[in-house]
Amino acid sequence: MILLRRKVLSICNSCVCKRNYHNRTAVYGFRPKDSGSFKLSSEIIKARCKESQLYQLISAYREHGHKRADINPVDFTRKPREVPELDPSRYGLTNDRIYSFEGLLSTTQRKGSLSEATEFLNQVYCGSIGGEFEYLQEEEERVWFANRLEELKNEPVNKDFEKMLALEMLKCQAFDHFMAKKFVSLKRYGAEGAESLVAFFLQFFKSCVQGKVTELIIGMPHRGRLNLLINHLHLPPELLFRKLLGKSEFPDTAKASGDVISHLICSTEINVDGKLLQVTSLHNPSHLEAVNPVSMGKTRCRHLELGEGEYGISSWSDKVVNLQVHGDGAIAGQGINQETLLMSRLPHFEVGGSVHLIVNNQVAFTTPSERSRGTPYCSDIAKLIAAPVVHVNGDVLEDVIRATQLVTEYQRKFRKDVFLDLNCYRQRGHNELDDPTFTNPRLYEVIHKRSTIPDKTAARLKEAGVLSDQEVEDALASYTEWLNQCLQKADSYTPEESYFGVHWRGFSQAPAAITTWDTGCDTNLLRYIAIKSVSYPEHFIIHPTLLKNHVKGRLKRINEGLDIDWSTAEAMAWGSLIYEGYNVRISGQDVGRGTFSHRHVMLVDQETNDMHIPLNNLAEGQATFLEIANSHLSEEAVLGFEYGMSIESPKHLIIWEAQFGDFF
Repeated sequence: MILLRRKVLSICNSCVCKRNYHNRTAVYGFRPKDSGSFKLSSEIIKARCKESQLYQLISAYREHGHKRADINPVDFTRKPREVPELDPSRYGLTNDRIYSFEGLLSTTQRKGSLSEATEFLNQVYCGSIGGEFEYLQEEEERVWFANRLEELKNEPVNKDFEKMLALEMLKCQAFDHFMAKKFVSLKRYGAEGAESLVAFFLQFFKSCVQGKVTELIIGMPHRGRLNLLINHLHLPPELLFRKLLGKSEFPDTAKASGDVISHLICSTEINVDGKLLQVTSLHNPSHLEAVNPVSMGKTRCRHLELGEGEYGISSWSDKVVNLQVHGDGAIAGQGINQETLLMSRLPHFEVGGSVHLIVNNQVAFTTPSERSRGTPYCSDIAKLIAAPVVHVNGDVLEDVIRATQLVTEYQRKFRKDVFLDLNCYRQRGHNELDDPTFTNPRLYEVIHKRSTIPDKTAARLKEAGVLSDQEVEDALASYTEWLNQCLQKADSYTPEESYFGVHWRGFSQAPAAITTWDTGCDTNLLRYIAIKSVSYPEHFIIHPTLLKNHVKGRLKRINEGLDIDWSTAEAMAWGSLIYEGYNVRISGQDVGRGTFSHRHVMLVDQETNDMHIPLNNLAEGQATFLEIANSHLSEEAVLGFEYGMSIESPKHLIIWEAQFGDFF
């Protein structure tokens, strides 16, 4: 990736393109989504009118039921919250008549009393799942969300799958216990208290392959990261243990320095119900949430490689999904999340909707939630883009499964961002050497008195006859023996050279000697590109100042052999790469025009506002193109996004231009 920073003292005001240009015509890297043709059926409208009072109560539950939901597994206040909107008397409802439920509720029961209606509504909206979706902008999405949430409550969870998840959660806990025993002073940021994230990931993988997804790109912070990598993403435990013995995670031949263990990565194929899913976990820095736009950028570049999403014709992000994992304190407190979310629905930054998992510990380092934010939920930033939120109690495995199904199905159907707020807790301090009771005594009194989530889940399944003591003992014994064997092999383990794979095959580390490369280009081709860079359709109405200074000025310099300016040289360089079969993308504020009215690689019709990019019309049958990604007023998230695009493949020139460097 190339960073350009231009600071010019005098600003040319002679040529200003209209700001309200649009992409109605074919512009590379942008494809508008269909607006849809959803229309509520006349039968449903009649049912709502007929039972208007009951419908008002149902609507109140759909909008406000989450306020009463039992989603916090370690709530030490236990104060019942009054939600006046859920009082049936507000709507003139009584228990002395039978109401029709048809067209109002997604239940097999066609009619019933007020008590039966409120019992169903309380189970769906005020149980261990709470949904926020009534603010969604599209009626189709609101109707779908309510229907699916109500249907899922009555769909049984497969007992064999639930049993498998319970055993995997016990292994997750066993991994943390093993690490605590073998590496006593290690800060590992384990999953203890948040083992439900195992259920999320395994159900998410299952739902993805059911939705025909083949690739998953994850941006994830430290909490529970090692548990996921070792237990489910095939990171060799020998590699982790080798590093903890003081050796590098790279082979001895690599000229590279390592990173802390909570930043380890892997990219692997996993088998999910007989189908292969490529899962890539990206490097995350200690700067929380900074990996999120990077993961979006890499996802975007995968769309470019596969010709889908905004680069496609028939499909829209069918194969590749972006997953962002957040902490409760970081999602609310870090400004990069606002930048990233605002970017998520912009042309040239769209990735078909990300799934967001919030691992909600109820505390950020030592800061309680009421000191971390001024909103009811850590997920309230989702409302910035009107994304739905599903809150779930991490203690209730069946509902973690249902909540995961719900958010994945929503992303697959509507290709928009969606959030799952997994309410759990942190068994120990921010790291395992910290004592959280200094500042959070009442919270940790509750935590230390309760059973862990895996133990509690296993006990429930044993009582139901789904799981036996012997099965648990055998699974944990086998798993612990495997870890011990890996630890014994760690000292002699040789890491694989995995860093030059897929698109980067054929690359090697830079030699010690300086190498001079011939990057020259035929001058006739450069002249051709320069002339084509200011061409436009016959009936295109160009701005008169641009016609005089930009178009005719460039043609004069080329035809008369005069010195060329910055923008002409830039156009020649980009055009030559495009001509050779490389895509070029530049992003930043106003990059198409250029901050100082110096570039003009995009032209805007003065009557229609349509956009034209001359370099995308170099030749018949052109296969690679210039993408102009005029960004929102952000630098950190956009830079991260472009970096993510650049690490996917060497076949594209990805440029981020810092306009002034003052929009951090």
